[in-house]
Amino acid sequence: MMLELEIWREACRHLDIHDSLSRMLPVLARHLPIDAITLRRLDVPRARLETVAQVGRTVDVTQAPFELPAPQMARVLALFERRTAHATRLDGDDPLFGATPSEDPSRVASDVIVAPLADDEGPAGVLALIAREGARVSADHAKLVSTIVEPLVVALANDRRVHELAQLREAALAENRALLTRLNRQSIVESIIGERGGLRTLMERVEQVANAEVPVLLLGETGSGKEVIARALHERSRRREGPMVRVNCGAIPSELIDSELFGHERGSFTGAVGTRKGWFERADGGTLLLDEVGELPAAAQVRLLRILQEGTLERVGGQRTLHVDVRIVAATHRDLHQMVQAGQFREDLWYRLSVFPLRLPPVRERLEDLPELASHFAARAGARLGAGPLTPTREDLHLLLAYSWPGNVRELAAVIERAAILGHGKKLEVAAALGLGGPLPTAPRTTASAPRAETNGHGTTLPAVEARSQKLDDIVVAHIERVLASTRGRIEGPKGAAALLGINPHTLRARMRKLRLDWSRFRGADAD
Repeated sequence: MMLELEIWREACRHLDIHDSLSRMLPVLARHLPIDAITLRRLDVPRARLETVAQVGRTVDVTQAPFELPAPQMARVLALFERRTAHATRLDGDDPLFGATPSEDPSRVASDVIVAPLADDEGPAGVLALIAREGARVSADHAKLVSTIVEPLVVALANDRRVHELAQLREAALAENRALLTRLNRQSIVESIIGERGGLRTLMERVEQVANAEVPVLLLGETGSGKEVIARALHERSRRREGPMVRVNCGAIPSELIDSELFGHERGSFTGAVGTRKGWFERADGGTLLLDEVGELPAAAQVRLLRILQEGTLERVGGQRTLHVDVRIVAATHRDLHQMVQAGQFREDLWYRLSVFPLRLPPVRERLEDLPELASHFAARAGARLGAGPLTPTREDLHLLLAYSWPGNVRELAAVIERAAILGHGKKLEVAAALGLGGPLPTAPRTTASAPRAETNGHGTTLPAVEARSQKLDDIVVAHIERVLASTRGRIEGPKGAAALLGINPHTLRARMRKLRLDWSRFRGADAD
């Protein structure tokens, strides 16, 4: 009994089966005259043996599986008919229970205790305990080995599962690498364009809260990149090795939202043919992005509040309380505070989620990033169409900067993709993609004659300015100067530059100070 307990302890202590056998050998050697152990896995359908581990005496053992001729396969299966270990004497080159086939003719015969290892599915492997040189094994020794077969079966099964998981992981990594190659990306985490530009303040706050383990609420218009920021939070946190799971709360039918978020037990409702883990369990140890959290129905809000307070949940139809370790990042384009006042969102849940709110500025408030965003999407669109990366021209950028972008980054990506398709993958037809019609305007030229007028996408005519260099900041400056010229320096008001650009007047003034743009020279008698 003590021997069996010791073998069980070593079998359960180590994931690596070679480590387990290495610890078992000296324990068994105190009771048996052996100095080596060989463990082989049996594949009955394919008639193959594979060495899993061999410890003790140096033996030429190959890890590669080898096929068994019919007579040898019958010899192995006969072991399982006996069911118990037995002592025998084998040639040193025996391919079944001793060493694998060898070209060394000097190998001598030795006594061996052979034990069949069978699990619930049938024959699983063969254990061979090889006696010391000159030692003999008896039926009593074999009887003792029969008592320690079960932990060896468990160790062999665990080893198989570890290898299967390793193979699945390698397959997943290979698929991930192939996907990244097709997308022409180096990482699954999207690059954040504007991290040092219009999003610099936001990214500084992301760095501050990344490791704080508190809920984060992302507020921003549709298409402003909330999921990208959520992934940046995850990658900069201590949970980066855990899963990053996104669930769109607005896309789940109300009758299924509890099941999707919290899981369900088998038979809990019609169609629940099995137990299912919810998104919270799947994100255990990582980050869960609750996109469009403002769409959650009242009942789901109550259960979400419990998870935030206690870290526990119950599956639909379940009685067992489950503990989950999940960092919540919520995102919405709706005004949750106004929803609280209207009774559409729980006030206590609002306070829980808004521990650290982050507001994402729309594209119209960070126009300095638009040229880089357009270049990024153009290169991607060109590669996707198989014609090589595309680059926006200065004329393209003037048109893009003049547009208001109600759909933000998502709309910009769609417009660039459409422009690439309209240009047959050879150029960008931005004017057509924006629905402006007509040919692309020519670039402004440095000349003493009166500059040509352009439109800003809102129907307002803007006089052109002299051509500047193609640096991104210079393009932004040129566009702002055109708007200021058309408004005679007026910034605020319905006809001011801020309104035409679609941004806050304070934001516009701050941007002009950053770009060292002197707007006083545009001021007229009626300017603010």
